[in-house]
Amino acid sequence: MSRDPVPIGRRVAYLRVRRRLSQQSFADRLGKSKSWVDKVERGVRSLERVSTIREIAAVLRIDAAVLLGRDVQPAGVAERREGVARIRAALSTYPMAFGRATDREVMSPDWLAREVRHAWMTYQHARYPRLVELLPTLVTEVHRAHVQDPEAGRAAVVEAYRVTAALLVKLDEGSLAWLAADRAMSAAAGDRVLLGCAAVQLGQVLRASARAGPVMLAAASQVARGTPEEMSLRGSLLVQAALIAARAGDDRLVSDLLDEAAALAVQVGDGHDHHRTAFGPTAVELARVAAAVELGDGLQAVARHEKAIGRDGWRWLPVEHRAGHLIDAARAYLQADNPANAARVLLRADSIAPSEIRHRPAARDLVAQVARDPDVPPTITQLAIALGVL
Repeated sequence: MSRDPVPIGRRVAYLRVRRRLSQQSFADRLGKSKSWVDKVERGVRSLERVSTIREIAAVLRIDAAVLLGRDVQPAGVAERREGVARIRAALSTYPMAFGRATDREVMSPDWLAREVRHAWMTYQHARYPRLVELLPTLVTEVHRAHVQDPEAGRAAVVEAYRVTAALLVKLDEGSLAWLAADRAMSAAAGDRVLLGCAAVQLGQVLRASARAGPVMLAAASQVARGTPEEMSLRGSLLVQAALIAARAGDDRLVSDLLDEAAALAVQVGDGHDHHRTAFGPTAVELARVAAAVELGDGLQAVARHEKAIGRDGWRWLPVEHRAGHLIDAARAYLQADNPANAARVLLRADSIAPSEIRHRPAARDLVAQVARDPDVPPTITQLAIALGVL
């Protein structure tokens, strides 16, 4: 059992407002003065007596444990764990590899391709709980199809594992995401384009590993520059290599790689989603923000963010991409010592893609961090409490 670091006075203030009680009416019900309530909420006066805490909880009609921030089950955690367990089970099943195929007919390549498109659309609309439900069946079916005929519908197999890896990165399931990305790479072997597609997700999974940078560059070198689809894939791999370099602190390499990606992006333009990359000039600008955050340059990241979201291309990006960027922007504002704007962009992310905030552990942690600042608006505190992170 742990005690939440948020001051109890601030929790009292939020819960009082939620009950639509003024400080005076709240004080009257407690038999205290308005000044006493004000001092408690501002943290000037501590609450040490258990009897007083129980009286406050009774007036607020809550359990004292909630008031103290103890044993609050974060929203959706149990469901998310159960869903990830089902995906893990699907990724860990190899019946056909040992001649134990069932009599059930393998799904057709057309069916697999259609279901994979639906999975990607679900991901890009940031409907993560729904995707958690879809993936176990999809992964099982593409695995069965691939084992029976490695060539038929191979693109659908790679894409199924790609979207699985992308989701698992969001859910902070690193080892499982690596397994899905590795499956995608294995299925793509021998096809340069499919290998490049799989490598994009591999880069996301291995972003903390400096050794993954050369893998991204090698994959990029195998992709031609001719068509918009090829340039999008090559550019996306350069972006992944740049973000890996940023995590390693190599600012010069970051600049070189993103400049090269930007040159390709100009030729592709905004508003496209070749190979599920959403690559274009605006996407590269958002990558510059993420890289600046990784390098610890919050002021530069904030300046780039505020310019990027004013571009027409911002509105054309998938919901997931925009919401994910707003998480990076919140980190940038915190680095720039601007928690109020960090709260603002987090609330905006929650409005356009609630699952990005409510089901992504990194985002939930960020909400909790921002909500502990005394200068942020009460709406972020309300969100944090609703999430069970305060």
